Amino acid sequence: MGKGPGVELGHVVVLAGGLSYEREVSLRSGRRVADALRSLDVPVVLYDSDASLLDRLAADPPDVVFPVLHGASGEDGAVRGVLDLLPVPYVGARPDACRIAWDKPAAKSVVAAAGLATPPSIALPKEVFHDLGASAVLDRVVAALGLPLFVKPTRGGSALGASAVHSAHELPAAMVGCFAYGDTALIERCVEGTEIAVSVLDLPDGLRALPPVEIAAPGRLYDYTARYEAGETEFIAPARLSPAVTEKATAAALTAHRALGLRDLSRTDMIVDRAGEVHFLEVNVAPGMTETSLLPRAVKAAGLNLGTVCRDLLLRRFP
Repeated sequence: MGKGPGVELGHVVVLAGGLSYEREVSLRSGRRVADALRSLDVPVVLYDSDASLLDRLAADPPDVVFPVLHGASGEDGAVRGVLDLLPVPYVGARPDACRIAWDKPAAKSVVAAAGLATPPSIALPKEVFHDLGASAVLDRVVAALGLPLFVKPTRGGSALGASAVHSAHELPAAMVGCFAYGDTALIERCVEGTEIAVSVLDLPDGLRALPPVEIAAPGRLYDYTARYEAGETEFIAPARLSPAVTEKATAAALTAHRALGLRDLSRTDMIVDRAGEVHFLEVNVAPGMTETSLLPRAVKAAGLNLGTVCRDLLLRRFP
C-alpha cells in the first residue's frame, strides 16, 4: 500500500487539538510533526479538530491526513471513523483497532492472549463503589493484588488521573483522582523496575521496533509534569538494558502492535523487572511528538530523521 518516495505529496493535513484533556499536548505534537515535514518541503497545513473540520476537508480534500490527536476521540477511533466516511486517507490505526487499544483492560487481555506478561489488575467502575461500598471493595483489592499498586483511568493518556499507591490509606485518594478523568479505574499491581517505551514503525523496509527509551522520572512517577516539562525527567535512548532484555522488549512491542491490529506507528509502554522480565502496561496509537516525547527520541536513537519518518508514513497511505 502507498507509493514510493518519488511521489510528491501535494496537500497534507496534520490534525491536532480537539477538546480532550490532552488538547495542549496534541497541539504541540501537531506543530512538531508539521515543522518536521516542512523541513523536507512537504506542503502541510495544521487543522484543529473542531466544528469547521469536515467542511474544510470537503472543500479542499487533502492527499493524506496525519492525525496527532491525543485523548478521547483522537485515540478511540471516533475521528478516524469520520475520516473513513469522507473518505480521506490517514496515517495510523483503523477505528476498530483504536477502540481496543484505547481500552486498557481490553488491550491487556488481547496481548496476554498473545503471550505477553502484564501485571494483574482489576477494572472498577465508579458505580461499584456506590453499590458495594468503597471501603469493602478497596480492602478486597489490596488483599488480592497486594501493594504497591498503580491506579489510572481505563481510557486516557499523559498519565492524567494516574498515581502510585504504596499504602492502603492512599488508595481512596488515588481513586478520587482517577475518577476525575474517567468513570472506570484500572487498579494494577505495581511492578518495580525500569520503565521503558518501545515505538514501532511501518517503514519502507518493513515493520520495525525502534530502540527502547528508558524513563527515569523524579519521585519514580512519570506523571503529566514529568512527561511534558523539559528537564523534569531523564530519558536514556537506547535504554540501559542487556542485549537479551532489549530483544525481549522489542519483540514484545512488535507482538502488541500485531496482536492489536495496529498499523503505521505505535508506542508500547512496559516495565522491566529486576529479573529482566518484560511486563506490558499499555499501548498508544497516537504517540506524543513533542520535544520531550518518547517516539521522537527513539527515532533519533535509531539514527533516523523525524521528518523523513513522518513523510514515509504519509506515503504509505497516499492513494
